[in-house]
Amino acid sequence: MTQRIPKFKRDLELSWVPNPVSGSAAAFLWGARQTGKTTFLHDRYPEARFYDLLDTTLSAELTVRPRTFREEVLAERPPIVVIDEVQHVPALLEEVHWLLENTATRFILCGSSARKLRHRSRNLLGGRAIDFHMLPLTSHEIGEIDLARVLEHGALPVHYLVDEPSPLLKAYVYNYIKAEIIDESATRNIPAFSRFLQVVGFSHGQQINYANVARETGVSTSTVRNYFQILEDTLLGFTLEPWRRRKKRRLVETAKFYLFDIGVANRLHPETHVITEGSDRFGRAFEHFVINEVRAYLSYKRLEYPMSFWRTSSGFEIDLIVGDLDVAIECKSTKEIRPADLKGLRALAEEDTVKRRVVVSRVDKARSTEDGIEILPWRSFCRQIWDGGLF
Repeated sequence: MTQRIPKFKRDLELSWVPNPVSGSAAAFLWGARQTGKTTFLHDRYPEARFYDLLDTTLSAELTVRPRTFREEVLAERPPIVVIDEVQHVPALLEEVHWLLENTATRFILCGSSARKLRHRSRNLLGGRAIDFHMLPLTSHEIGEIDLARVLEHGALPVHYLVDEPSPLLKAYVYNYIKAEIIDESATRNIPAFSRFLQVVGFSHGQQINYANVARETGVSTSTVRNYFQILEDTLLGFTLEPWRRRKKRRLVETAKFYLFDIGVANRLHPETHVITEGSDRFGRAFEHFVINEVRAYLSYKRLEYPMSFWRTSSGFEIDLIVGDLDVAIECKSTKEIRPADLKGLRALAEEDTVKRRVVVSRVDKARSTEDGIEILPWRSFCRQIWDGGLF
């Protein structure tokens, strides 16, 4: 297995809101496993004091006596302290809270799930910490991105880099179930949850039908809703809500669910993990790629634009709406755009005022229709996003 190891410069920037009295501050950095949180923090804050709670000895010691953490910080007075995988010792939040009130130290609390913290600690620092999220790699961070590779491998750093990602993706899914589900007792019915993940892999990116998922998984609808919540809590996926502001046409009311990474979605699909150009799965992976680009940009730039999709009961659909109809985006993985591909965007324009209508595709050159629809090559679209020219 050959591997290329470039240095990815991440676009995420952490910021602080200092305590006006002590000067201390705190930030939560959340991200699914292997998104690169630890590497990012070591690169950005080499002077920080690190507590790695994946170290079972350290984790056990601080679980038994969390006050040790307070005493060590008081003894050394480091400018920045990083607690990695903070969800393993929720009691440390009480100590961090005290230190925020009584020292000038700044804290970065890093983790792959807020679920355990919410369930086992009533102290999430009382609004003193800002939430940040590390997402899979973007086109801007990769640079000369290989579209075929990212649509098959996904954009977790190691998975994108290796030539054969299947063994790592298989291990990732297994380790996720073990670390996030079994070890944290998120559910007792592990076989049912494993079946549920396969169903999600098959229906990923489509509207959620809780009754169908429940039937295929062998559990109740309420349990399926809880399973989807577990995926969101452990950062393995996100919900894309439908646009609900109706004027003329009847709109669908059911949300879509996307797994956080293309490669993980491919691995969970019960069929082949190879993505063939021109196939339905290729088109769905391309759509996923575009949505992840927009989602990462909005998150990293701290832009509070909601994301949704638009679909009518008669079948008109637009893959992504950003903000209050600031941008409507249709994703087409083809190299040619036909008039039929523009029907959804034109139907939406008849319904309401849309500031920009964009088709993202694999065409060679950008062009615009007479009624103002922009047809962009995917690379141009990505450059516009990260140059700040889209929103």
